[in-house]
Formats: sequence, structure tokens, C-alpha cells
Amino acid sequence: MINKFCKKPLYECTMKLARVATGAEKADLVIKNSRLINVCTHEIMENISVAITEGRIALVGDAEHCIGENTTVIDAENKYLAPAFMDGHIHIESSMLSVGEYAKAVVAHGTSGVFIDPHEICNVLGLDGVNYMMEDAKRTPLKTMLTTPSCVPAVGGFEDTGAKIDPADVALTMDYDCCVGLGEMMNFPGILGANPHTHGIVAETLKAGKIPTGHYSLPETGPGLNAYIASGLRCCHESTRAEDAIAKMRLGMYAMLREGSAWHDLHEVAKAVTERKVDSRFACLVSDDTHPNTLMRHGHIDHIVRRAIEEGIDPVTAIQMVTINVAQCFQLDHEMGSVAPSKCADLVLMDDLNACHVTDVFIDGEYVAKDGKLLIEFAPYTYSEKATHSVHLDPLAPADFKIPCEGESAKVHTIEVIPGRVGTFDKVVTLPVQEGGIAADSEQDILKVAVFERHKRTGTVGRGFVKGFGIKRGALAQTVAHDAHNLLVAGSNDEDMALAANTLIECGGGLVAVLDGKVLSVVPLPIAGLMSDRPIEEMSAAIENMEHTWKEMGSTLPSPFMTMALIPLACLPETRLTNRGMVDCRTFSFMELIAE
Repeated sequence: MINKFCKKPLYECTMKLARVATGAEKADLVIKNSRLINVCTHEIMENISVAITEGRIALVGDAEHCIGENTTVIDAENKYLAPAFMDGHIHIESSMLSVGEYAKAVVAHGTSGVFIDPHEICNVLGLDGVNYMMEDAKRTPLKTMLTTPSCVPAVGGFEDTGAKIDPADVALTMDYDCCVGLGEMMNFPGILGANPHTHGIVAETLKAGKIPTGHYSLPETGPGLNAYIASGLRCCHESTRAEDAIAKMRLGMYAMLREGSAWHDLHEVAKAVTERKVDSRFACLVSDDTHPNTLMRHGHIDHIVRRAIEEGIDPVTAIQMVTINVAQCFQLDHEMGSVAPSKCADLVLMDDLNACHVTDVFIDGEYVAKDGKLLIEFAPYTYSEKATHSVHLDPLAPADFKIPCEGESAKVHTIEVIPGRVGTFDKVVTLPVQEGGIAADSEQDILKVAVFERHKRTGTVGRGFVKGFGIKRGALAQTVAHDAHNLLVAGSNDEDMALAANTLIECGGGLVAVLDGKVLSVVPLPIAGLMSDRPIEEMSAAIENMEHTWKEMGSTLPSPFMTMALIPLACLPETRLTNRGMVDCRTFSFMELIAE
């Protein structure tokens, strides 16, 4: 694959690189006296210097002959030198930040590149939304590699979105300079069932010689997983058990081990590396979804590397899993992911390897961050009015949340969430009927939930119940509701639910918490109802306050609104609720709310 993400293409600067390596010309930058983490050979090499010109590495070793009077020399003072980090799977929208604010946060922590799947904004605004984000990214030093959204909607026929993506759309984006492949193919039923539309989307990616990325969340690792990989899907971040990850690696699929704000899978999936005597070349570390307060408090990929080390993964192996392994997954290792001649000079210095403490960051040989602070500035970006006016709903009334039923009680299917995990359980419970409608039940930790279509005024709404939030009274609402991002409301009573919904309709989307007729906390997200252009410091504080509000209301979930956001995602087991109704994600069919 031709790399479009370095300062200059290699073919334009081979002569200059050769002349600098021999000393015939002098380097732009030399970093000397480092302890090199060589991810090519899994070793730490002492007293290594690196000579850089044209944004690329000309020499690794003794670089004294590459230094001239105009060469900038940085003494690493025996710090560890490594390739800068890459996140192989991330949805920037889940940070609730614009791309520019996200870049400010992660570059300072040692991240030089992210492989993004902007299917959140694509579900709302289509390819226009994707293009807005990529334009935003261009002004930053962060190498933002696009994997075109593959599943818009996530599972066709089960929800209503603001847009659709078909094979022709995918083919169009494969010509984008920023595009390296296809976003996570969540529609594994379509792949396993040989659906022509689904396979056509993958085929357009393969025709272009680019990488289709995967999402295989089933625990089955036999014929189904083989069929999925045989269809060209190269990686998967949905392993929640060590046996899932090891099965994928054994079949030549990159197992992306996830540790995000809400999905804490690393404790289990790291065992695929620590407890098995297998080569880790097919393992990567990714974040998937990260909130701004996580980025502010813990960091980005540096935090995940620390977590991997805590789980027993060797530090050099962990660094490989965020550098060369990621580059190889996307067939970019000839240009990125290692400290070697010809490669892009994307580098970090660390003063503590086990703590993965990044002190200095270089991207294309430019000194971009030091001691957690950016050294550069870039121009602002303004999103279009189409992006900032995306909630199309009239005000709702308490009656819109009623679930009619006769009798004194009803047996219903309830979605039980799992703390820190993406899965749910289907639980049949008995709920009271009050004033002709099925009610929530705080004694059983059950809230009513509703999903309203908010893109095209179809008037469709799904209603059901959710268990496990820990909230006794009040209501919560958000337009961050994967992947269709319709208006999602959960609560103990219809009045608070209506107030929560109307608050977001009025402010153009976001997150809100309501209790006894009062808005306790609201986070406006005007960009597609998903993101804000406010600085990360403001957004981090707002999300911290929202998390505190959830806790005050009784929730003990980690990143609870991210857990809530998955209630409508009809490609994850076991049951979900979309604007069209309750979905059994084991059989991929609609199910009745009231149990027989």
C-alpha cells in the first residue's frame, strides 16, 4: 500500500536519505544517546543515535558523521527511544471531541497515528460526516487513517439511520488518500450468510488492495470464525475471552485487545499472550472508545501499554503491539511502526519503560510534544450547519413513553447490562402494570427505556426495559446511541423521561440526567449529536460531572453512559432495543416485549 501519511513519499527522498546516512549531506535532526526499543528484533539496544532528514530516518546507530552546523541535536540522556504509538481501532466520536481536540489530547501522550472508523457520524450524516472529520484531521499532526464505515446501518432492517452506505460508496472512498481500508464489518450474519450486499462492500475494499477490518463478537470459533476470516476480514477487536483471541491469532487474524473507558477486556484477553507460548505478532492493543476524562486522567495508548504491562505482558512486547504489529496489520510496516532507515520519523522518548512515561514526541521528524504538552498550534475548523442541526424531533409528552397493558402485572423480556462489558443478558421478569401501562420497578433495578428515530421524522419508536443501572429514580437520555444514534431515553417514570428527551431535542443532542422534574446535568453535543468543538479540558470536566451525577443517582457502572449507548446496537448479543423494537441478536429477529 502506498503511504500517504508521511511528510514526503519515499521515492522523492531516497537519494537524500542515502547521502545523509553516509555523511555526504547532514541530517536535519539527530537524537543521540538513547536506549532503542527495537521492535523488529524484540531487544533494547544501548547508546543508539538516529539521524533524520525529510521527515524520515536515514540512519540508526552511530550518527556523529551525520551532524553538521545546521543539524538540530537532541540528547536523549539515556531515555528509551521507540516508534510512536498507533491505535489500530478507534471511534473518535466516542471521545465526544472534535478531531482537532482529540489530536491535542493523544499526540502529547505519544500517539502519532490512529486508524479511525467514523461510522458514528456516518450513521447520522453519511459520507458528508466522514468528510467533515477528515477535513478537521488535516490541520493536525496526528496521522488519521480512514477505514470507511462498512455497516450503515449496523444490521440492515433492524433500525433507522440518517444515511446508508452501499458498495458504490465504499468504492468511492477507496480512492481517498486518507483511506487505508474498511471499518469494522459488524454485519457478521451477512458475511456468514453470504449476503451479496455485505460481501460486495468487502469486495470493493479488496479490489482496491486495502484492508477490511472486522467485528466478530460470537463466542463460536469454528466454522463461523473460519468463514468470517475466509471472507477477507483481517482483524477483530471484539474478543472478550482469551480463547477468542488465541483462536483468531491461530487463524492469522489480528486480535485487537481492547481497553477503553467502558470496555475493560484486557484483564482476560491478555492471557492469550501471557498464558500461552505463542508468538504475539498477531496481537495489537486498541482503545475502541475513550471518553475525554479518560484521556485527561490516564492518557491514550500509553495508558493501555501500562495496563498490558500490569497484566503481565513484557514491556517490549507491549510496545510491539502498538507499533509494528499495527503497521503490519494494515500493510504499512514498510513505512511506519519501527525505528529503522527509510521509515517515517514518528518517535517517542520515555524515561520509564514499565510506566510507559512519554516525555518527548516527534512526528515526521518534527518535535511536536514535550512533557505532556503540545509544542505546536494549528488553525481551528468549523463544522457545517448540516452537522450542527441533526436532531429532527418534535417535543415529546409523557404519554409517548407509555407501554399499554391490561391486568395487574406482565412478564417481559428485559435487557440486563454487564458492567464493563459490551454484552447483555435476556432476562424475563415480572413488572407491575399501573394506570394501564407497564411500569419500571426500582426494587428489581429495572428502568423503562425508549428509542425514538431522530433523523427523518419517521415517527418510529421502540419501548422496553433495562436492568442493571442501579438508578432508582429519575431519567437519562442521550443521542449517543450506537450505531444509528437515535434518541435513547431510560428512566423510572414517564414525566422525567419526557423532560430528559425534550432537553436534548432543544439543545441539538448530547447527554442529560434528570431527577424529579429537574435537569441535574447536561452535556450538549451539537456536532451530529455526538461531539463538541469545546476544548478537551471543558469536555473532560463536563463528563466528570455527568459521571458524578450518575453515581449520585445510584449507578455503579464504569462509564455508564457508554454502556447505555450500546442498548440499541443490534449486532451484539444477547438482546437490544432499536427504534423499530426489541431485537434478539442470537437469532437476528424481532421479539415481542411481553414474554409468552
